[in-house]
Amino acid sequence: MQALPAPPRASNFLVLGGGSERSSNEIALEKNVLFFQRTLQTLGLAPSSATVYFANGNDGEATVRYLGEGSRVLFKAPEVPHLKGAATLEHFLDWVEQSARGSPQQPVFIYFTGHGGMNGRNLNNNHLALWDSDSLTVRAFGLFLGRLPSTTPVVTMMSQCYAGSFANFIYQDANPRRPVVAQPRCGFFATVEYRPSVGCTPEVDEADYRDYSSSFFAGLAGVSRTGMAVASADYDGDGRVSYAEAHAFAKVDGETTDLPISTSEAWLQRRVRMKELRRLLSTPILEVSRTGRPEQRYVVESLVRRLHYVAGRSWLENVEASPPKTETQEADVWRLRMELLNIGMEQKVRASGGSQALAVLERLLQCEGGSWNTRPGVLPAPETVPAVESTAR
Repeated sequence: MQALPAPPRASNFLVLGGGSERSSNEIALEKNVLFFQRTLQTLGLAPSSATVYFANGNDGEATVRYLGEGSRVLFKAPEVPHLKGAATLEHFLDWVEQSARGSPQQPVFIYFTGHGGMNGRNLNNNHLALWDSDSLTVRAFGLFLGRLPSTTPVVTMMSQCYAGSFANFIYQDANPRRPVVAQPRCGFFATVEYRPSVGCTPEVDEADYRDYSSSFFAGLAGVSRTGMAVASADYDGDGRVSYAEAHAFAKVDGETTDLPISTSEAWLQRRVRMKELRRLLSTPILEVSRTGRPEQRYVVESLVRRLHYVAGRSWLENVEASPPKTETQEADVWRLRMELLNIGMEQKVRASGGSQALAVLERLLQCEGGSWNTRPGVLPAPETVPAVESTAR
């Protein structure tokens, strides 16, 4: 498989975090921001380089909820270095306006650690919760980012419930039936649009934290949130860890009920038809995974081992022979299913000869292949191509 051009190095960091009020502002969210800052430092970037908005900001009010002795619920003021203010919609828009005046080639990385809400009438347009009952829908998020130069690459990592809906920020009006925007965009999300995520806890001990962002940043930097070295996520051996590789690391490391998904994966899965679904899930796992990228093969091989599956059998045969016994095992089964569909559908797009669809896929993969330690380089905008709605997700 031909290597993509060197993807962009993130240099404009934004963190939005915390609950929308005291009762939902768990200390784990604050500790997530601190871990993000330590990850920056591990990779040679200054924590002060990130714009951080968290909960009520630095007004001194005790809003961070945590458990003290005897599981007593206590509150304290946020203690986040370089905290710029409250995580409000107004401050997000201030950041957008300021960033719009910067270099048009300066890549953006946005991290959201907080709570999300599901839109029961339109799962493509869920929202994230900001401080003081502010909210930000997928559609509004995409429209506001459109104020940045069209050449500014935007990468987002979100860990809230129903986060996968934000994969739609790559489309015009966040509508999967419309073309993708010209601005390079991609993202990584703790779970799909119809499921809650894990990780929001008032517990203080980080050694007990099990969540997507913990695993993602551990994979990206090679250091866990407790300061321990982790196995390298440089699956293609090019000397750096990309976002896509950190995402793959998190799929295996995070033994939770989450179903992590990225923009390219959501785009591919929307193209699945029932006939294709049956074919891929009825084909031996080893045969499907053979065309995968290194990080995809790592996910498949790791989950097959953990589930005690037989790679020479199909996904359907394995599930029938060894059905999951716990919710976490069931999540692993579905993660494996998703990975096989990702690999199979990417191969189908590449083999179809459709230049427009392939251009969109290449742009998404190029963006997802970015890192915090690589030189800039952006693929040209693809011709617009409407998404194909799946009947088999």
